[in-house]
Order: sequence, then structure tokens, then C-alpha cells
Amino acid sequence: MTHVEDELNSQPACWIRAAEEAGRHRAALPDPGERVAVVGCGTSYFMAQAVAALREGSGRGETDAFAASEFPAGRSYDRVVALTRSGTTTEVLQLLGELKGRTRTTAVTADPGTPVTKAADDLVVLDYADERSVVQTRFATTALTLLRAHLGLHTGAAVTDARTALTGPLPQGLVECTQFTFLGRGWTVGLANEAGLKMREASLSWTEAYPAMEYRHGPISITTAGTATWMFGEAPDGLAEQVRATGGLWVGSGLDPLAELVRAQRLAVAVAASRGLDPDRPRHLTRSVILAP
Repeated sequence: MTHVEDELNSQPACWIRAAEEAGRHRAALPDPGERVAVVGCGTSYFMAQAVAALREGSGRGETDAFAASEFPAGRSYDRVVALTRSGTTTEVLQLLGELKGRTRTTAVTADPGTPVTKAADDLVVLDYADERSVVQTRFATTALTLLRAHLGLHTGAAVTDARTALTGPLPQGLVECTQFTFLGRGWTVGLANEAGLKMREASLSWTEAYPAMEYRHGPISITTAGTATWMFGEAPDGLAEQVRATGGLWVGSGLDPLAELVRAQRLAVAVAASRGLDPDRPRHLTRSVILAP
């Protein structure tokens, strides 16, 4: 078993612990009514997109998501939350340094012995969800579970569905597809983006991701026999039928969307295996992007 397989299989246990511990991290996390930005890089940026949509959609306060390198310097926030597994990513550390003393910051990380612990005002450490693999799985979903629980939006059904996602068969013919499109709505747009990234990192697949309603505005033109379109959450009316009419494979979702991401992680590993690739050694990637001065 690869490191990434071992780590993705451990997610239900990690989610249970994150939900149980959310209360003791309350002081480090945004209060209702605060104006908040959530930032990250790569996978963490896509989790930030999901968190921002969940928080604002649940009425907790205006919330934006940015890639750390694209944070708008002229905007004012009550708090900035940085998601960073390694605690060493250059863009995140630079942004936290720029915000020091003028905007309260919180870092959610897996490693308490890294520079981010001094760069942020508040710290949440999820060391039990740290990973050996380059390709992120459990840290990202555990951080999102913690923040869902903080918002009162996590339930045990997500854990049950994650176990189902880990044990149930993948749809027939899915591994053999040559192209994959992931769709979401609201907070699941971030999950769709992350599913596409997992497929690219682990299996070098041609993947795309879109808000579901945007899919009809051009992207559906590439859908045909041998491609797959995977929906995270409830699909817009008629979309499944339109995809099937093209000859493409439609993959619907009956699970909690975060559990559905676990199923997509499994697909990435399965496609990698079918192509003779090692998902623990993704091409051109390292565990953390650290830029030379």
C-alpha cells in the first residue's frame, strides 16, 4: 500500500477526532459576524473556497477565499485564516508576515515545529492528520471537517459516508476514462476543484472542474464516450440527462460531498495504478513549495 492510500483510508478516524476537538479550538477560529478571509495554496486554497462558501452561506459572516499569493492588500478583514499542512509554504508565510500587527491571523497546520507557528497570532495543530505523501488527502479533509464542526455543520453522517466511499466499488468503466470533469455548487465547487487536482497530481489525468451551472456554457462540448462528468452534491435539473446524451459517463452523488471527495481520491490512486504510476512520487512536485530568496 502506498503512503497516500494508507492516509486516505485513515480519514474517518481523523474526522471523528477533529469534530470532537473543534470546541477547544473555538478561541482561535472566527467568531460569528467577523469579516474573514481564508487563504492557502494548492489543495489548501480549494479547501479555503469550500470553507468560505460554507461560512457565508450559513450566515456566520462575510467570508472570502484567496490563493495566498493573490490576497488583495487593500482589503480589510477582522481575521485571516491560513490553511497550511507543512507550515513552510513561502506564499503563506509572506502573507502572514505582511499582516502581522494589523490583522489577526490563525494558521491551521499539521506541524507545530515550523515557521508558521511564529508567523500567525493563533494556531490550530492537526498533527494526527499529518502526511508522508506529497499528495494531500487526510490533512485537507480533516481541516475542513474541523471548520465544518466549528460552524455546527458537521454530522456523523459524513463519517459514515466516508467509510462507504472507502469500501464501495467505483462506478464501472470510470478508471478507463480518458478525461474527467468535476462539478460543484456552492461550497462543493472547492471540492470539485480539489478532485481535479488530485487526479492531475496522482495520475497525470486530463481533468477540469467548474461550477455545475457553468458546465453547459462551453465545457460540455468535450464530453463524449470515454469521458466522465462527476457531480459533487445535488445536480441541476436535466444535467445528468444532457451528459448521458453525449455518450459520456455521468457520476452522481448520494454521499456527503466531503465523503464524495474521498471516493475521488480513491479514483486518482486507481487510475495511477492502471497507468503504472506511483502516486507517492508525483511528477515535478514536492511536499511544500519553498521559494528561494
